[in-house]
Amino acid sequence: MESLRELYRIGPGPSSSHSLGVRNACVFYHSLYPNQQHYLVELYGSLALTGKGHMSDKVIQDYFGQDHVDVLFKRESAAHPNTMILYGLENGKRINKVTIYSIGGGAIEVEGMENIVDKNVYPQRNLSEILDYCQEKNLSLADYVYSCESDIKPYLLEIVEQMLLVVEDGLTKQGYLPGELHLQKIAKEIYQKALECNDVATKDKLFVTAYAYAAMEQSSCGEFVVTAPTLGSSGIVSALVKYYFERGKSKEELADGLAVAGVIGNVVKTNATISGAVGGCQAEIGTACAMGAAFASYLEGLDNKRIEYAAEIGMEHNLGLTCDPVGGYVQIPCIERNGVGVLRSLDAMNYAKYLGQIKDNKVSFDMVVEVMNYTGKKIPVELKETSLGGLAIEVKTE
Repeated sequence: MESLRELYRIGPGPSSSHSLGVRNACVFYHSLYPNQQHYLVELYGSLALTGKGHMSDKVIQDYFGQDHVDVLFKRESAAHPNTMILYGLENGKRINKVTIYSIGGGAIEVEGMENIVDKNVYPQRNLSEILDYCQEKNLSLADYVYSCESDIKPYLLEIVEQMLLVVEDGLTKQGYLPGELHLQKIAKEIYQKALECNDVATKDKLFVTAYAYAAMEQSSCGEFVVTAPTLGSSGIVSALVKYYFERGKSKEELADGLAVAGVIGNVVKTNATISGAVGGCQAEIGTACAMGAAFASYLEGLDNKRIEYAAEIGMEHNLGLTCDPVGGYVQIPCIERNGVGVLRSLDAMNYAKYLGQIKDNKVSFDMVVEVMNYTGKKIPVELKETSLGGLAIEVKTE
């Protein structure tokens, strides 16, 4: 499995595959061919169908310069749901063709090129192998990460800082989100409702919901946020970082929690997908919910076995979740879905904490990842980030 640097990325919203991944593809192409007279970028599949709402064309134009690039949205299918073909243009002729796939979380794969990223930082491939290794060596999951990546802690501390900044900034913003949906930013108002609430249980839920909304509203505005594992699901783990920071956890402890959550995200990324265009929203919100459950469980002092239990619950009860963004924007149902998802992460942690004392879980995390991958292949293309079905055709933009 890859470094956690490949899972947690700081970059501009609103979408890791459609904005951050697209930008990374442009950076890669430009590194190969920096001196073209003009550039041409063709977007296929989900990138073509929802690229406008996800700001893909703006990202490309911002990178190359609006007068130096043409962007074409191609409706026909391609090898991957998020396919880009980049060319140089000289005297009207296409040259230096490179095909790049945006595979989720801001990561890219280049056709014909292998080993752009070292995939062997973590030698184990699935969670069962990792847990067996940890039991043999008497390691926590955080210890396991540091044994494989001895220099990762400072980077995770940077991620903690960025997540806190994203949430805290988002809680101060008012106005409307960009695009034709004309959605009002409401994180600040939810936070105020939390302050006014007298019921302790509801108060906590409102706080953590406000944090998730704050992160997602920042992402929707193109601010720099953190993939966890994607930008469309970035509100869940960011909200939990803020939630536990307010409950007295140190930034060092939060970084350790991110290491544990990163193991879960890496297992999904390696054995299934974290791309909504490939696997539906179960791949994004389901993975984020599992990561959040593992994060919370570690900070609550649960052992490795019950951390797995929590992560499995987080994923299992998002199976089949479709990706049908209205208007191609990462707003409806995405923002509210992150608010619901962070609450589900905490519920999964509590189930593992208490039900885990009563019985062992029959479903392993690896099993549910396999099922998620299978289910994603069965979800129709209309419900995999194409805006061709579901809420995207029922809710109209103005």
